Amino acid sequence: TPNKLVLPCPSALSPSQVSVVFDPSYDRIPHPDTELENSISEIWDQRVQKNASSYNGKKFLYGGYTLSNRAGSQQDIHSSLPLLYDPKQCQHTSSPLGNSAIVETSDQKIEVLQRSYNVGEFPGHFVFPGGHPEMVGQVVCTSTNSTGLEVNDYVSF
Repeated sequence: TPNKLVLPCPSALSPSQVSVVFDPSYDRIPHPDTELENSISEIWDQRVQKNASSYNGKKFLYGGYTLSNRAGSQQDIHSSLPLLYDPKQCQHTSSPLGNSAIVETSDQKIEVLQRSYNVGEFPGHFVFPGGHPEMVGQVVCTSTNSTGLEVNDYVSF
C-alpha cells in the first residue's frame, strides 16, 4: 500500500499545538478467528528459536487524530504502545506509526535506515517512510540527480 498523509498540516505546527494521546483503546482489533489469534504465540516461539535475539519491545500504533478547537490549530494524535510481540498487536488491522523520512543532507547524500537482522520480517532490508524501522546503521549514498537513480539502483525491494 502506498503511504498516505494521515494528518494534513498545510503550515507547520509548534510543539505546543500537538499532543499525543496514548490509550489501549487505539490498539489493533483482534481477528475474529480465535484459532488464528492463538497461533501468534506459536509463530513467535518458532521465530525466537530461529533467532534468539528477537526483540520484544514496544512499538507505536496510530489510532487517528482529532482537532481540538474550531481553528484546527490543536492536533491530538491518538496512539497506543503495545509490545511488539502481543497477541493484540500483529498485522490484522494494525496501523503501525512510522517514523522514517527520506533525508537529503546538505552535501547531497541520502540517509537510508537499515532494519536489524534480529527482526522477524525483512531482516537487513532498507527502511522507507512508514512501518517500524529497527536501526542498526546508516547507508549513505550520493544522489547523482534529482530522481535519485543511484539510490534506486542500490536499494533492492
